[in-house]
Parts: sequence; C-alpha cells; structure tokens
Amino acid sequence: MTGRTKHILHCILLFTVIAVAEIFTFALRLGNNRLEEFDPWDRYGYVGTFVLYLLRILTFLPLPQVLFNFAGLILYNTFPDKVTLKDSTILPPFICIRIVTRGDYPELVRVNVARNMTCCTEAGLENFLIEVVTDKALGLIAHESVREVVVPPSYRPKSGALFKARALQYSLEDGVNILADTDWIVHLDEETLLTENSVTGIINFVLDGKHHFGQGLITYANEDVVNWITTLADSFRVADDMGKLRFQFSVFHKPLFGWKGSYIVAQVGAERRVSFDNGMDGSIAEDCYFAMKAFTEGYSFNFVEGEMWEKSPFSLRDFVQQRKRWLQGILLVVHSKAIPLRYKFLLGISCYSWVTMPFSTSNIVLAALCPIPCPLLMDFVCVFIGAVTIYMYVFGVLKSFSRHRFGMLGVILCVCGAVCIIPFNILTENVAVIWGLCSRKHRFHVVNKENKPAIEKYNASNLC
Repeated sequence: MTGRTKHILHCILLFTVIAVAEIFTFALRLGNNRLEEFDPWDRYGYVGTFVLYLLRILTFLPLPQVLFNFAGLILYNTFPDKVTLKDSTILPPFICIRIVTRGDYPELVRVNVARNMTCCTEAGLENFLIEVVTDKALGLIAHESVREVVVPPSYRPKSGALFKARALQYSLEDGVNILADTDWIVHLDEETLLTENSVTGIINFVLDGKHHFGQGLITYANEDVVNWITTLADSFRVADDMGKLRFQFSVFHKPLFGWKGSYIVAQVGAERRVSFDNGMDGSIAEDCYFAMKAFTEGYSFNFVEGEMWEKSPFSLRDFVQQRKRWLQGILLVVHSKAIPLRYKFLLGISCYSWVTMPFSTSNIVLAALCPIPCPLLMDFVCVFIGAVTIYMYVFGVLKSFSRHRFGMLGVILCVCGAVCIIPFNILTENVAVIWGLCSRKHRFHVVNKENKPAIEKYNASNLC
C-alpha cells in the first residue's frame, strides 16, 4: 500500500469519526430530531446560567489549534514514502549535531552518540560533527567527529539564563563556538535518535537554504516500549507534529503556536543573533521562548521531512512533571513583556486552553447533569473540536505503531488502548495544570530516559 493510499484512507477515517460524533451527539440533527427546548434562566437562575455558558465557551479556546491540526492532517501526505535526496551533486554545508545534557546519564549519551554517528555515516552524511554540551564531564571516546563541551560551573550568561538555556548559550559564546555563521546545528535531546530519513530531510532543508530554522516529526513507539500508558498518551504529540506544526511552518513559515525543543535545525548565524540568553523567563521553556523571539525578529521557519525517535517518560510522575514544566514555561513566555502580543496571540490562546482545562473538562459532567440550549453552530463546533482531538490519538498510533512490527491485531489493540487512556490523559493534564499553577515557576525537572536493558542490549550486540 502506497503512502498516498494510506493518506486517503486516513482522511476518510477522520471525516467518518467527525460525522459519527456530530450525528450521535445530535450536534448534526437529521430529520425531526429536536432537543428539549427550555429557558435556562428560569431553570438555573441568572448566576447558574451565566456560569454554565461561560464554561461552555471555554471549550472553544482550543479551536485555533484544532483547525491547524485538521488542515495539516488533511492537506499534506501524512504517510510519505522514503525521503530522497533532492540534489546529490551539491555538498551540504557543515552540520553540527548538538546534544545538551546535564550529564546524569553518561552511558545513555555515549550509546546514542555512537548510534547517531553510525546513522549519519550510513545516510551518506560526511561533513558533520556530533557535539555534546554537558554540565558534567562524560569522558566520551576521542574521535574526530565527536566533541565534548563541558560548561564550567562559573559560567553566568549576561541575563541570568539557567538550566538548558545556559548550556545552549555557552556553546554559542566566542571562544567556545567553532562553527561558521553559514553552518547548521541540529539540536537533539540526550535520548533522541536520528533516522536515515531524518538525516536526508535535514540535508534537503539546508541545501534549500530558504529558511533559518526547521523542525520535523518525532515518534515515541520505536524499539522497546518502556511504559505503554505514557507512550500511547504521547501518540497525540505525533499527530500534533504532522498537523499543527507542519501546517504552521509549511504555510506561514512562522512558529505561531511555538515548537518543541528537539529535532531543531538552525542556521548558526541566526541562532547566535537570537541567542538563548533570555533571562529566567526564557529558561523553563527555552525552546518556545527562542522560537517566539526569532519570530519577532523576522526569521523564517519550515517543516523538515523525516522522523526522529524518542522515548516517552518511563514513569507517570515524570510524565506529569514534564507537562507541568511545559505549562509553566509557556505561561512565562506568554506573559513576557519582551514579546509583543501580536506574535504570541495564538500561542496565548493555546496556552490558556490548557490553563483552563480543569474548568472546560467539567462540561463532560455538566452537559449531562445541567444541559443548556445552544445555537446549532455552537454545538457543531464543540463536537468537531472533541472529535478531531480524539482522532489525533488514533492517528498517532497509526503513524507510530507499524503493522509489520505489531501486526494488524496489535495495531488495532493499540488504537483501542490510546482511546481508552484519553480519560487518564485528561486527568494527568489537569493535575499538571493545578500543580503548575500552585508551585514555583522557575524550576526545571529532567525526565529520566535511560533505558538500561536497551543500552545493555546495544552494548552486547556491538561486542559480538
């Protein structure tokens, strides 16, 4: 089955899910189906009715990002075939693959450096360097294509940036940076693995040279699945990459809703001018702050073909901690006076749809206990938002879990599992919101992604 055929079938399934949801919730009323009509002001009183309608309106805050996800999932082939090199006659500029780590998991970093180096070589990339920027010395093996940069404890950025932003800024400082402004950096987290498709997509992106920054797809269900619950929950993020992220970069070439902190491709000169030295407010979600700052300065973005691999958090606590940090960091970006409102408007709407999630979630119960009459269009849009959101979990599984690896039955079970854990995901997101709003904002929790059995398996296979 070709990628185009898969995409057509996915579109049919998406429209089917939306249509079924609209019909069975009576948002799309066929025939003489009419809901009971009554005066809510008489039934619930003025205060009660006002609160019920306000809570219902909050459910529309995710609409902009849902529309972007819907457009991205429909307009672009979501199951593209193997990425091919567009021009094999031109030598690509120098590419630095930069990994930033605190150094707490040295064996994980060493194994992934070796795997990524092998991937680059097998993909035909020759003019590259893997650079590890770490707070603690790792003792990486000496190699002409590997560089270890240890951030000294005494280093202090001018603005007081901390955590990952501090390390990223140190690597850009004069005397530390060895790259030319025309070179390129590929930013990875310590657990991120390149694929041949992603390397080819990066080469195509830098050879095109039309945009300063790029980002591509990350999937989470590759190799050993450590925690099935968090991996299935992260299937939503896969759909978000192929939908909203791809659409905003392919059509507008701007980070209207921000971006992720990994699988970033950046021109060195542009990155140094934007910088990661953005104070405390730019140190929690340093990736989002950097993107919005680059947006305000007129830099251009695009989507990069090919996918990279990462792991979902191994524990539920890490999963919630991760979401909490993202929420706090994005809130700091949205409230930053250094970024004008017109640049962060859509990001702000998206962020506050997350912040108000405990209130909008209450509609699940209140819609049954205290129904209120709404215009037909309002009901239709509300169900559309819910249907697209649910389908994104389904698509994320179809995109991440290969039929050849799991079998058709396995994929179907994973789809059912992803749908079944939606209530869990809603609960954890609500916990993250409440925890994030009630705790200190300038803290950075590092998620453990060191899968020791996988590392031992890799080391054993290389000894054979």
